[in-house]
Amino acid sequence: MKSKSLLLALLAVVAVLAGVFWKWGNQIEFVGGGALVNLGYRLQDPLEEYDFEHHDPTAENVWSEFVKQNRMASLVRDVFPRSARHPVIAMVICMDARLDTSEIAGDTRRYYYILRLAGSVLSPKEEDMLELAVANGTKVVIFTTHTDCAAEKMYRDPEQRPKYPALSTALEERDSRLREFVARPMIKDKLASKQLIVKRMTLDTANDRVVPMPDL
Repeated sequence: MKSKSLLLALLAVVAVLAGVFWKWGNQIEFVGGGALVNLGYRLQDPLEEYDFEHHDPTAENVWSEFVKQNRMASLVRDVFPRSARHPVIAMVICMDARLDTSEIAGDTRRYYYILRLAGSVLSPKEEDMLELAVANGTKVVIFTTHTDCAAEKMYRDPEQRPKYPALSTALEERDSRLREFVARPMIKDKLASKQLIVKRMTLDTANDRVVPMPDL
């Protein structure tokens, strides 16, 4: 009798867990996957023997280490190929290595076009690329800046600006380039019909948290 009660209790627990997973399964998998990705980051971060900042390698050492790490990573991809998804979000983001685009949304799926640009400044060819992405189904375009930006520090220093004239000019034009992009006829029509959203965000470099900025 006791064993039958235990079995019934176990079946009840399994039924409850099955019901929870049936209702929340996708969310559980997504959050669990994100947690595993973050665990991977936390495990790799302290491994200084792979961190080129902590010793003085030659250029050839750096290249060899990169190729070796790529071989290891690609072997995993051979065994577990990634699914193909069409990006629905395009992010314009600075080239600063501290900004990790997978951590920003806690999402490793291929839903994102990423434009890595110095100072997050568009040029005409990047405007074309973003417009092509929107034409192919991208729904949201996010323009970002970030805290502790080396390019912006340089631009605020009158002694530094003359050393980097092209970058200084680009930073002066950043907002006008954004206005130029949203004024393109196809982009303007998509915005008017609510088929597209364009947002500006500032990223906190310390934790990748996004803080909305006013629209232009």
